[in-house]
Amino acid sequence: MASSTPESSPTNSARTRPLWQRFVVGEHTALVIVLGLLIAFFGSQSRYFLSTATLTAVINQIPALTLVAIGMTFVLITGGIDLSVGSLLALSSSTLAVLIVQHSWSIWLAVPAALMCGGLCGLVNGSVSVLAGIPSFIVSLGVLQVARGLAYVLTDSTLLYIDVRSGIQSIGRSLPGLKVSPAFLTAIVTVLAGQFVLHRTLFGRYSMAIGFNETVVKLSGVNTRRVRIGAFVLSGVLAAAAGVVEASRLSAGDPNGAIGFELYAIAAAVIGGTSLMGGRGSMINTLLGVLIIAVLQTGLIQLGISEGAKYITTGCVIVVAVLLDASRERLQRLTRQLFGGWRPRGQCR
Repeated sequence: MASSTPESSPTNSARTRPLWQRFVVGEHTALVIVLGLLIAFFGSQSRYFLSTATLTAVINQIPALTLVAIGMTFVLITGGIDLSVGSLLALSSSTLAVLIVQHSWSIWLAVPAALMCGGLCGLVNGSVSVLAGIPSFIVSLGVLQVARGLAYVLTDSTLLYIDVRSGIQSIGRSLPGLKVSPAFLTAIVTVLAGQFVLHRTLFGRYSMAIGFNETVVKLSGVNTRRVRIGAFVLSGVLAAAAGVVEASRLSAGDPNGAIGFELYAIAAAVIGGTSLMGGRGSMINTLLGVLIIAVLQTGLIQLGISEGAKYITTGCVIVVAVLLDASRERLQRLTRQLFGGWRPRGQCR
């Protein structure tokens, strides 16, 4: 029987490839190229796009979408979907404003309460969907309506402004000398933590496996229900955290905020390579998806594109991302055909 030698092993072969080839094969490469092309295009069309002010605006604009998209990625990886995240964002920001303005709570109590509100809604989403066997699309659509209605009830359907003395504005305000806000730093830490959880913990590995083939995971003795519910709870908490960020940015709780936000979160995740069928995803790539959407929106605004055209463009990006997701397997096979047989010079097959 032939034995596998170090020269012939796939792992060793991958390690001996030049750095540029390993970079080309990586999934994040296309995202970086697209992001670079967008920046180059808008930079050539608007003299203000490559300014420090625009860069700072983009950086401080993405924390809320990043947090929601990370939670959405966890849910999508398990084979579910959460359409309620936009309403949960509005509900948590409204809850935060009501507790601070009407009940005189400090932010140290109001923020955890808002996060618990999001986590509870996520628990409802997950429990009803998983335990009752109802598609998460339907359940989260119902929670979307309930959460939005609660936000209207809490604030009497009006924007509820938060006093500057509460200190909530410090979350979204740029730090002296850094030009980035604590909200942005929190979003980056969340991305890195999410990537670690996904690839280095049992929860993350079970989530990937469940999305790929839940039956096999069940047969191995894993409580798949607990993992799937946990993904929805995590999505709810991160949506609530995004609500806190938005309340800090606006200095108010807005019951009308984040309408349609779930579509951008799904788009960011899918652009980043997360499969709508489950079993595949990356938090780093989701962040790149968020950046692509943010750069696209900012560039269109600076070019004076109408609001309708912006929606059309964003919708087209979502459709293209879904089409690429559907054809990803064929692209991966082509990549393996192009680069899979590479050998260092002088090494025989």
